[in-house]
Amino acid sequence: MGLTTETRELISNPEGSRLGLGAVGLLVALSAYAVSAGLWKLLGISWAAFAAMAGAAALGGRTRGESPTVLVWGYGLASGAMITSAAVFLLPSAIGHHAQFGGFGVALGVLVGFGSHSIGHRLAHLDMPLDRTVAELSAHALAAGVVIGVVYGNMPDLGLLLGLSIVSHKGPAGYAAASRLARDGGNVSAILLPSVGVGLTAITAASLQLPTNPALRGIVFGFATGIFLHVAMDFLPRCELGSEVHDALSVDGDAHALLDRLRLHAVASTVLGGLVVFVAWLTLA
Repeated sequence: MGLTTETRELISNPEGSRLGLGAVGLLVALSAYAVSAGLWKLLGISWAAFAAMAGAAALGGRTRGESPTVLVWGYGLASGAMITSAAVFLLPSAIGHHAQFGGFGVALGVLVGFGSHSIGHRLAHLDMPLDRTVAELSAHALAAGVVIGVVYGNMPDLGLLLGLSIVSHKGPAGYAAASRLARDGGNVSAILLPSVGVGLTAITAASLQLPTNPALRGIVFGFATGIFLHVAMDFLPRCELGSEVHDALSVDGDAHALLDRLRLHAVASTVLGGLVVFVAWLTLA
């Protein structure tokens, strides 16, 4: 099947993809270091994040419009898995190091996550060479990678399930962002930059060893828990008027009725996402 003229223009335009291609090359180089350092879990998480976002972006770029059902199930499965994983694998460690400081760390992570997300919207008012959505996704991925790298670098016994659950939201995020870029005539390949963001900082941050002070470790692991809980809550599918799901509706029927039906999908998908983590934990345990 031949490419359309518009698709050829998107692919041939190098402006949006130059940074992304360079970042992919850097991730390949860091992957060689990860192999030599034995950072196999972070290597798997990094490339899983890349595959999820880049693959979903390729699909979203071809559809040229978000499907509300796909968005609800993608976000619901990811957020359910993230909430469950953060509560099961990170929260006990934070409280185990120091109950009070671990709790303060959780609160700090939630508040910092909310603050950075709110302030991040100011990027919409800045004149940047990158698309605003790509810039926000890149900043989020780089920051999340630092937290993942520190957590896995200081908890070598931590399993892959947590990391894979955390990066699961990269798929629906890449799908939605690419759909908007394609619809607005942007370069879908710009999504390559946020796709590798987690890997770039996670592998680098893994070398940062925390002191053995229980209070400090409680704050750090609590902060990681709070950050990931905030991200997961932010990705919960909201089927309300004016929401992203509502904007994706392309039919002229009763929006309230359609959103009511999608709310059932939202509940089912989030519960299923958490259940998948539970079953996976039972199987691995």
